[in-house]
Amino acid sequence: MTPRPRPPTVLVLRALGLGDLLAGVPALRAVRRGFPGHRVVLALPPGLTGVALSTGAVDEVFPAEAPGRAVPSLAHWPGPPPDVAVDLHGNGPESRDALAALRPRRLLAHALPDGPPWQPHVHERERWCAFLRAHGIPADPLDLRLPAPSTPSPAPGAVVVHPGAASGSRRWPEERFAAVARCLRAAGHRVVLTGGPGEDALVRSVAERGGRPASDVFSGGLPLDRLSALVAGAALVLSGDTGIAHLAVAHGTPSVTLFGPVSPRLWGPPPGHRHLALWRPGPPGDPHGRNPDARLLRLHTGEVAAACLIQLRGRRPGAGAPGAAGRAVATRVH
Repeated sequence: MTPRPRPPTVLVLRALGLGDLLAGVPALRAVRRGFPGHRVVLALPPGLTGVALSTGAVDEVFPAEAPGRAVPSLAHWPGPPPDVAVDLHGNGPESRDALAALRPRRLLAHALPDGPPWQPHVHERERWCAFLRAHGIPADPLDLRLPAPSTPSPAPGAVVVHPGAASGSRRWPEERFAAVARCLRAAGHRVVLTGGPGEDALVRSVAERGGRPASDVFSGGLPLDRLSALVAGAALVLSGDTGIAHLAVAHGTPSVTLFGPVSPRLWGPPPGHRHLALWRPGPPGDPHGRNPDARLLRLHTGEVAAACLIQLRGRRPGAGAPGAAGRAVATRVH
């Protein structure tokens, strides 16, 4: 029997973190629809494989990662040149050149003479959808929901509090997270804590200050399938501007997200009632800084607790997230 010819390949580069991946889901799905009959391969860190495949936009994952936010090498690409290469990683020559080195038949990137202009003041989801539309590929920035996880939640109906973030400038003080946790617990809600790799000490400190037992602490970085299940089954997610906030949006779980150096107009949830983004307007700060941003520190415990209770209003303590059909919605609170 003659083997079937392999379909042409679209290689997409977006080798960033969880939040970046989820913010790029609308663009990835647009690529999937824009190149029917192609095999869509996404270059990203291998730890995000499960989430990437769950989007339905990706056929395979090509492992690619680099320290910090550097552009990874793609020199280990195993096959012939891709038919199409799409740079959803950045706007500079580094990511463009990493893809161009593979000699694709067609390359879509900002950093090309005929590439669309970079839009620095546009929301991340809209920016990449606009980039694809400029190349004749329709894209909907609200096409961002993920299917329900098959893994059961380790704490169904709980309020998930995630005090960590990749940089200090996006970390609200731990004593304030603990105070909110105590308030929500006093209102009858189960509160569980999560943290990423390297955040065990932070999570333990918040748990001790907030009076949480060890059984309600998920430290050390949950595997992504369990974290996704925890978020999908939660009553509410409270966090800073980090990956778990995007995961709450992707699963339609009510959330309260605390913004500091970066405006929610650039990275926040889509507008509506299901998600509250708390932020103090002001000049942009450094999203990779070491110390908490001044705008983030202007968010006080009382208003954050009140925002959480608003999101939980009418919800029976311990009940899971509502089954929300359609798209996740959001609103901003200043």
